[in-house]
Amino acid sequence: MKYLLLMYADESIGSKWSKEELQAAAKTWAEFRKEMSVSGVLISSSGVAPNTSATTVRVRNDKTMITDGPFAETHEQLGGYFLVECNDLDEAIRWAEKIPTAKYGSIEIRPLWSPGS
Repeated sequence: MKYLLLMYADESIGSKWSKEELQAAAKTWAEFRKEMSVSGVLISSSGVAPNTSATTVRVRNDKTMITDGPFAETHEQLGGYFLVECNDLDEAIRWAEKIPTAKYGSIEIRPLWSPGS
């Protein structure tokens, strides 16, 4: 089963880290990505640009409305994702709890929808 692991955190957290903390975080991330790759569960992953670069599109009554920024005010912003292939939700949870963001933000797990499921 494919799962999307969505990483949410306050975007300002990283800007408060020292050079040493940033280097340690980079090492932790590299080790985690390698572990996921070696295990064979990782399909793809990426970070996303800051919240300020977001554009939201809505269509209401056949009229398109475009606004700058995210669709809602939140304390945590989407920072990136991992698309993984896991045997079940329990395995997806085990991977989600290893994502470094889980220590200062949150990880939302969503199974990918497939027709007929």
